[in-house]
Amino acid sequence: MKNDRVIVGSVKDQLAKLFDESLKVTFPEELDVDPSIAACQNPKFGDYQCNNAMGLWAKVKGKGTQFRGPQPIGQAIMENLPKSDAIESQSIAGAGFVNVKLSSHWIAESIQKMLVDGIEIWAPKLPVKRVVVDFSSPNIAKEMHVGHLRSTIIGDTLARMLEYSNVEVLRRNHLGDWGKQFGVLIEYLFENLPDEEINDQSIGDLETLYKASNQRKSDPVFEEKAEQGVVSLQDGVERYQNVWSHICEISRKELGKVYQRLGVHLEEKGESFYGPYIPVVLKLLSEKDLIKKGDEGASTISIEGKETPLVFVKKSGAYRLNVEKAEWVLYVVDVGQSEHFEKVFAAAKLAGWIPAEDKTYPKVIHVKFGLVLGEDGKKFRTRSTETIKLVQLLDEAKNRCKAALIERGKDKEWTAEELEQTAEAVGYGAVKYADLKNNRTTDYTFDYDRMLSDKGNTAVYLLYAHARICSIIRKSGKDIEILKKTGTLDLVHSDERTLGLHILRFTETVEEACTNRLPNVLCEYLYNLSEHFTRFYTNCQGGGINGGGESAVTLRGNGSSDENMFPLSWTYACL
Repeated sequence: MKNDRVIVGSVKDQLAKLFDESLKVTFPEELDVDPSIAACQNPKFGDYQCNNAMGLWAKVKGKGTQFRGPQPIGQAIMENLPKSDAIESQSIAGAGFVNVKLSSHWIAESIQKMLVDGIEIWAPKLPVKRVVVDFSSPNIAKEMHVGHLRSTIIGDTLARMLEYSNVEVLRRNHLGDWGKQFGVLIEYLFENLPDEEINDQSIGDLETLYKASNQRKSDPVFEEKAEQGVVSLQDGVERYQNVWSHICEISRKELGKVYQRLGVHLEEKGESFYGPYIPVVLKLLSEKDLIKKGDEGASTISIEGKETPLVFVKKSGAYRLNVEKAEWVLYVVDVGQSEHFEKVFAAAKLAGWIPAEDKTYPKVIHVKFGLVLGEDGKKFRTRSTETIKLVQLLDEAKNRCKAALIERGKDKEWTAEELEQTAEAVGYGAVKYADLKNNRTTDYTFDYDRMLSDKGNTAVYLLYAHARICSIIRKSGKDIEILKKTGTLDLVHSDERTLGLHILRFTETVEEACTNRLPNVLCEYLYNLSEHFTRFYTNCQGGGINGGGESAVTLRGNGSSDENMFPLSWTYACL
């Protein structure tokens, strides 16, 4: 059997199809065996390996099988593997591992197809079509602080990865815009400000008033007025609704400025949006006899294995599953809320809203993340132990980056606009990447100097690598669109092949990052890509691409380090 000469999509998927055919021939009676394909950890053994032999030996051992161990099974799997242009050689190692080395010519052809058709066609095929990503979720009348950083950045990145993978993503911002705190704030405003001044409060003023209003909660008379204020707000009393609407609008404008800085887009569906659904949810739970009366008359749901019951459910999970028809609902919330989500999901299973089996759809998933720490190993705060505002954090990153740009580029004449735009792009990018490169489940230490370094796994290093590639393309004077369609790519040097293979693994990397909700997997890929490119750039001084009769593409950098014989299409592939 001959397969397509080049692939679109995951190399692992292509190899899995080949090994699936081999497994069906080798073990026709074992119909439920899925190919187990992984990248080889040691390149000297090959590029990929099939790991099914050990598992199959455990299944057939002692059942009169013709095989006498996992290695003969691996040998049979290898011998039954269909012929393919993708595979250059195969070998057996250890307990029946089938190692495969890909054809360098096939790698080159596959990458050239990507250059011509575009990287979009390499998007992975995920098992879901629509996903809700619930992230950021600040509170109205309060400024965003460092605690919102990870949810906002991780949530946006997950949304971007899924959108690239052709998944419809519903970006949801569950704002804290409802509840008793608004009765407290509105009554305090009525007491201390004339109505005409309430509409002019900035977000900073609102936060000051918010803190002051909370100090009044110890006053029983004020507390009673605040309780009545909540009732008036929920009943739609015009005066209360107007003030609440103005508070929300002022907050939205300020929050929008932060989201614009970070390049984040969300659709607001706050607590108030789900208010009408809560009675329906409670009614459905009551009909299933799941709600019990707890202490002080509270309605609770007992969850097996949990000492304390679930007191109430704020969000209508039924809405997202039944109305928005999501197959995944991702809640990007810190690890401290793990038990709460465990209870909510358990209650939803008891109610029959989500399947009891986690492997079936729809799924509700707590995408948990750790804390942002200071150098002292504690929560990242100011010296006065105040929580750091997100705006302050971004301003500091931009200002430090601007100072570094001025220092490093003393001979460059920056315009004020260029300096501002570059400082924002690099500063904000450094903050985002410093978060994303860490496994989201762990805490990480916030360090401006480290994240703005141009060495190591940082955004600055990646941006430098990207700028270097763009410089090479610019100085070549070649028409890239013509070159990538008419040139032919050859992988002669080992560093050329290493870079090519890494590029070819892009699809499976994005798939892994999406499936496990781990942006750091993609960050590591990008860092390694830059490292492979740097080695290739250093060691491959000629050859690589034949562009219409030329033996190679010559890049002239006026005596700079860019003066090399260089396969230009590779640089385009790396972008």
